Amino acid sequence: MIEESALETLRGRGTEVSDDDLEVRRTTATPLDLATLIYTSGTTGRPKGCMLTHGNFMFELGVAVEELERLFKQDGASTLLFLPLAHVFARIVQIGAFKARARLGHSADIKNLVEDLGAFKPGFILAVPRVFEKVYNTASQRAEADGKGKIFQRAAEVAIAYSRGIESGRISLPVRLQHALFDKLVYTKLRTTLGGRCEFAISGGAPLGERLGHFYRGIGLTVLEGYGLTETTAALAVNLPDAVKVGTVGRPFQGTTVRVADDGELLFKGGQVFAGYWNNEDATREALADGWFHSGDVGEVDDEGFIKITGRKKEILVTAGGKNVAPALLEDRLRSHPLISQCMVVGDGQAFIAALVTIDPEYFPFWSEQNGKSGSIRDLVDDDDLRAAVQGAVEEANKAVSKAESIRKFTILAIDWTEEGGQLTPSLKLKRNVVMREFRDDVEALYAR
Repeated sequence: MIEESALETLRGRGTEVSDDDLEVRRTTATPLDLATLIYTSGTTGRPKGCMLTHGNFMFELGVAVEELERLFKQDGASTLLFLPLAHVFARIVQIGAFKARARLGHSADIKNLVEDLGAFKPGFILAVPRVFEKVYNTASQRAEADGKGKIFQRAAEVAIAYSRGIESGRISLPVRLQHALFDKLVYTKLRTTLGGRCEFAISGGAPLGERLGHFYRGIGLTVLEGYGLTETTAALAVNLPDAVKVGTVGRPFQGTTVRVADDGELLFKGGQVFAGYWNNEDATREALADGWFHSGDVGEVDDEGFIKITGRKKEILVTAGGKNVAPALLEDRLRSHPLISQCMVVGDGQAFIAALVTIDPEYFPFWSEQNGKSGSIRDLVDDDDLRAAVQGAVEEANKAVSKAESIRKFTILAIDWTEEGGQLTPSLKLKRNVVMREFRDDVEALYAR
């Protein structure tokens, strides 16, 4: 471990390697040779080691850097990485910056992210959706605290309307005028939070949500949502600066082929698809069947070639009434509420859909003060006002689905889910199997008569 002088040990062993040996290793590697092992996040089961070759990285970097030229090769191109390098997407961006000679920085501690962004002033950033949710929620919270909550909410609505107008090709005059006003009052401050120079952001690892995508584009930060897995050396598809369709993950990269199987699963071919799982032939055969990589994700491809992800195949819930429910849409909409930190939709084999909800510990003190409450989250999990606030978020989320797919009941938990607690991955994705094991009693209580 690093804490146990691992770096010093590694440096010492390096002195035993001759220059001749180093040169042989450097010059004899082929595209078929193993470059690295990266383990899957384990959101639905035990992590598996993905064998990624030099050829996988060469293919991915070759297309990603070229297609995202405006990010990597523009004058003054720079990015600040704060996503862990255990995440393959972060590694691709890091190596892509080396390849394109773009300026690259690393944030040592995400707690200092705002200060680091202000000092580094990146041209683009890479983040997971939870980061974009937190930026939005924090801005909303601060506006409420300053007595400007209604102004912020109106500014958000105008930003979303402006972005939708960009997509349709028609922006009304009232929206244009309000957008110009809020750009001076609100949007500039939000862009300053990200360093002031950030024009684009790349989002991956989980669905961003259409509302957030439109909000950020409306304030002047275009979030290029992409899609890929550890098994595909990061991205298979991404929205490009000149080809954005909010709510999708973009078109496949050049040289990448996508097909939708009969059950809705997305299948892919391309040079970035991994060689297989380390010491796991059964899992390899299952993932690489019939010449296609089986992604495990359910989705669709529209007439323009844009891919939309509708859910994770293993996460699809089937109610007792036979209704298939993809939890991601409901969960994304719930997490967009500033009071809610995490949530998990449940209901497989049950008569209705329900949810476990955790409260954002940073927003909770503000909410408590505004509502005249005292005590901790644990003290207030059954408080009528807190439940009413969460119920409002649930009702808003339910607007996106049919009645049969809507959340009927929920439980507020006394603790939050975190990476340190083992419920989230380093990229802040939910480990459903862990949550279900640790909170099984809470789930069963939702369905108790």
